[in-house]
Amino acid sequence: SQGRESIAAKLVANMITEAGANRVLVCDLHSSQAMGYFDIPVDHVYGQPVILDYLASKTISSNDLVVVSPDVGGVARARAFAKKLSDAPLAIVDKRRHGHNVAEVMNLIGDVRGKVAVMMDDMIDTAGTIAKGAELLHQEGAREVYACCTHAVFSPPAIERLSSGLFQEVIITNTIPLKEEKNFPQLTILSVANLLGETIWRVHDDCSVGHAPYSTLDID
Repeated sequence: SQGRESIAAKLVANMITEAGANRVLVCDLHSSQAMGYFDIPVDHVYGQPVILDYLASKTISSNDLVVVSPDVGGVARARAFAKKLSDAPLAIVDKRRHGHNVAEVMNLIGDVRGKVAVMMDDMIDTAGTIAKGAELLHQEGAREVYACCTHAVFSPPAIERLSSGLFQEVIITNTIPLKEEKNFPQLTILSVANLLGETIWRVHDDCSVGHAPYSTLDID
């Protein structure tokens, strides 16, 4: 994204290919363009359907929901998530980053007053962005705030920020194994085993990975 910044994804793609892989299955790439670094077929699946199924099982009125993108870069992901979550309205946290892993929330675009805000991102690292976003949502009158992501990196001090009482629930998937000491009461871990297993079965059987009834899996 800037001069002299390394593109390590290309190196990883080359290493996987040279190691002998002839096809790759990835889940929620941080940048979808990274698929273009591979010279072998790539199947890209998203963890959203797993989280959507879980949220659908909760007794939250669709009229009370608002999906929030924690930054401008995640708007497309949040919009797609909102459309599948009862076509919920969308809000955006406008944030200005002053350094690596340092974020400053500046403004909120959209209305969250009296709503249940669901923050959606592909990954949570130090949780600085999503925690500051949650503080802003509470200031703007959100009734409850849920944090959702596919990849839980949880670098320090993520656990302290996520368990501080800002979030009603933190919903993640098990794409990254989580150590026991990183568990906290508000944390819910969902399995992507069925999602990946179904995709692998379809690839192995030369079937379309995006064909109904599994088109809801959001597979490119």
